[in-house]
This record gives sequence, structure tokens and C-alpha cells, in this order.
Amino acid sequence: MAYCGQCLRYLRSGRLAYCLTCNHVTLSIQSIKFDRTHFILLSLVIGASLVTGCRPTDSALASRTDQRYQVLCTVGMITDIVRNIAGDYAQVEGIIGEGVDPHLYKPTRSDVVKLSTADVVFYNGLLLEGKMTTVLERVASSGKPVKAVTEAILQTADYLLQKTDDSEHTDPHVWMDVRGWMQAVPVVVETLSIFDPARADIYAANATAYTKQLEALDAYAQQAIGSIPESKRVLVTAHDAFNYLGRATGLTVRGIQGVSTESEAGVRDLEDLVNFIVEQQIPAVFVETSVADKNIRALVEGANARGHAVRIGGALFSDAMGQAGTYEGTYIGMIDSNITTITRALGGEAPEKGMQGKLTGVVH
Repeated sequence: MAYCGQCLRYLRSGRLAYCLTCNHVTLSIQSIKFDRTHFILLSLVIGASLVTGCRPTDSALASRTDQRYQVLCTVGMITDIVRNIAGDYAQVEGIIGEGVDPHLYKPTRSDVVKLSTADVVFYNGLLLEGKMTTVLERVASSGKPVKAVTEAILQTADYLLQKTDDSEHTDPHVWMDVRGWMQAVPVVVETLSIFDPARADIYAANATAYTKQLEALDAYAQQAIGSIPESKRVLVTAHDAFNYLGRATGLTVRGIQGVSTESEAGVRDLEDLVNFIVEQQIPAVFVETSVADKNIRALVEGANARGHAVRIGGALFSDAMGQAGTYEGTYIGMIDSNITTITRALGGEAPEKGMQGKLTGVVH
């Protein structure tokens, strides 16, 4: 059997298979875990042919001089990267808006039309957009660039975390670690530069400026979380979307549901987590803007019934950014809000308005 290392979709073309969903090549393997070594070698062999196939025609390049090309992204975190890099030269639109769970999102007829007419499509991969796989595969088969921004991360040894549900799938929430998410920037730059080579230098310059902002954000995250008393560095949330953040900053992360919100939390799961909160004297737990808060509120009630007062420390952005047009509606604002909220609720030191004084407090 052959499986794509990026989207884990079963491939039927023998020992060497090309995945139309995410443009990856893989060897036939017995496990669906990704073989990075084989991928790198195979990419070197066939990379030239794939790049050639993605280049626009001369007529398309000429027409693009006077009008913006269309880029469609699945989730807001990707949309924000592309907007910062493409600038005014592309019309960049996201499919899944604020407060919407990408694990459960099903593409509408309108989404399918937009995907079909877009010039370039970006998505996360790692099965985050699991219910969109078939549509993405169909769009990629037309020959247009359909790119997973986590492509570079896949080539980083031992970076990806496995899901906590004993499956072979990996945790897709890589944007929670700013340093890791920076690896998506070169993927976007390369893809846009191949599609629109006349502006490659502009995209590279925009990426350099944006990366500096991300480096400042990462430094803030490290400093703020580091100010939390060590015994209180425990993050309890609705689902396991924050493990990359935990690894990057030293937080212990516990989620009620698994990595995907499709999993259901049982009574035993809640009881175990209540016991953990009481035993560790955790001062605050957190709801998420794209996940129902009933389980978190059940934790609070359970801990209070055991004599330990725990409060809801605030709302975190997990699978979706904040309201469009607000600071929290950008990737930097989303992470700034999360870091600031977590730090202040767990006893650390962070400015009320965040690292740039821009937080609005709007979470929906």
C-alpha cells in the first residue's frame, strides 16, 4: 500500500505514487508514518518537472500586470501569512472564518466554486481540513498550484507531534509554535514566486519583514510564559490544540478532547482532569473560541465541588483567529492574545493589552 506522507490519503499508483491532494511523492510503505528521507530524495529527482508544471503561461503573466490574481486559503492563519507576503498584488481570501472549527468544516458549493476559479490554493495539511480532502484533490488534478504550507515542517526531523489518541496521524496545530510556523513562510514565498516570477524579489522582501515580526512575537511568548511560576505552568483547555505551544514554552498541556474536536470527551475523562486540577491546584482553565465551552464549565463545577476554586482564565484562539478587521483577527494578534491571556491568568507578568498594546479583547 502507498500513503501520502502529507495528507495520509491512500494512493493507488504502485510503488511510486504522486498525491494530487498535496503534491507529494511517496514510496509504498506498510505504515502511514511519513518517510522524510525518501521524500527529500524523490523531491530532488522530480522537483524540476513539478515546478515547470506550476508555471503560468506568458499570456497569463502579461494579463496579471494590470490585475490581481486570486489566492484562496483554507484557514485564517494561512490567509494572514499570504496577505503579508503577497501584499497588494493578489486578492487573498480565506474559506474558514473566525470561530469556525476546521476539523468539522464541510466545504459548501460556493467554496467549491471559489477553489475551482482561484489561481493558487494554500492549505495546512496534516488532515486539519479532513473533510475538504476530496475537493482539494479534485482542484489539484486540474494542474493549478495547491500547496500545503506545512511542507517544510515535514522535512524537519522529529518536529511533528503525534496525536494523543493512539492513531498514526500527526497533530496539525503547528501554528501554535511561532518558531515552527515561520517555516510556512518560505513555502508561500516559493509558491508565489513560481506563479508570479516577475515579483519574486518583492515577495522575498515582504517575507523578510514579516519574519522579523514573528521573531519578536516568539520572543514575547518565551518571556511571558517564562514569568509564570513553574508550578503553575499548566494549560487546561477544551481540546489538545496547544501541544506545540507547550513544547516551545515549557507549558504542560492537558485537553479534554483529543487533537481533533471530532472525538468526544467521556465522563471518565472529565473526572480524571478534575482530579488533576484539584491535586495540582491549577488556578485557571481556558475555553476556546471555536469549541463549545460546556466541558470546561463542567471542569470548573467539578473542581469547585471538590473544594478547589478554579476559574475560567479567558478565551483562547485555537483553530481559528479572531474577528476580521481586529488585531486578534491576524495571526500575530491571535498568538499575542493567547500568550497574554494565559500568562496573566496563571500568575505571570504580561501587559494587559499585549506585547504591542493592540489587544481589543474581542474574541468572537
